[in-house]
Amino acid sequence: MSNTDLPAVAVITATGLHPSRLPFIEELYESIRAQELKNWEWIISVNGPRADPGLVPSAITRDARVSVVTRAEPGPAHARNSALNLVRAPRVAFADDDDWLPPLSLAIRNEHAIATDLAWVAGRSADWSPESGRLTTWMCPTPVGRHAAGDVLSYWPDPKASKPPMGHCMLLTDTRLARAVGYGGLHKGEDYAFLIGVCARSAGELLPDVVYHRRAHSGQWTAREDYRDEVEFDARTHAWLKGHAERGLIGGFVPARAA
Repeated sequence: MSNTDLPAVAVITATGLHPSRLPFIEELYESIRAQELKNWEWIISVNGPRADPGLVPSAITRDARVSVVTRAEPGPAHARNSALNLVRAPRVAFADDDDWLPPLSLAIRNEHAIATDLAWVAGRSADWSPESGRLTTWMCPTPVGRHAAGDVLSYWPDPKASKPPMGHCMLLTDTRLARAVGYGGLHKGEDYAFLIGVCARSAGELLPDVVYHRRAHSGQWTAREDYRDEVEFDARTHAWLKGHAERGLIGGFVPARAA
């Protein structure tokens, strides 16, 4: 297969296929199908106790651009890393199964990545309420513009005080970089390590355009009061330390002094 036959961008979605989310997945598919960039592949990584690919709506699986990978063990980190094994496109983005991509989401990031030769390009994320139609752009701590490797970490001074200064679904990343960093093998907050690892290892740019709609709904795990527990704070600290370690390695590894 020649390079011209390959998709330009891959989208990866990890899902446990909870019945309440099946309509959301169909809406996500419609948003991917409506992308201005048509040369995409979508890898749905099914995981957990409902890891039955037959539950994926047939309207989706009939599309030749869609692949389904199934892993019985639960966990989005495992699911996303397994899906990365299947990516053919030179660049990859991630979308959660309850969210939505605006029509220019893939094209605007991909075209900018090609023009600048940057390893990652991100756009803004907006909280979206389908019931009210309200869309609220997240003015994340990371400012719009180009960022040197490790620069994004400077906008996250204290992992105990906040989550990372960007979201992983805002990124379009060179596939090689995505594989090199991978998702942390954590129960929750695995996306923190991926985001910080990507931004610490390579230069990139945050565009002012909204490229991701994060659905607001009652079933969101991250919105639950018990989500922010010690496990989640461990994930934050892990990502923060990872970022500092990655940034330190850019200038050459300096071994710790013996006590």
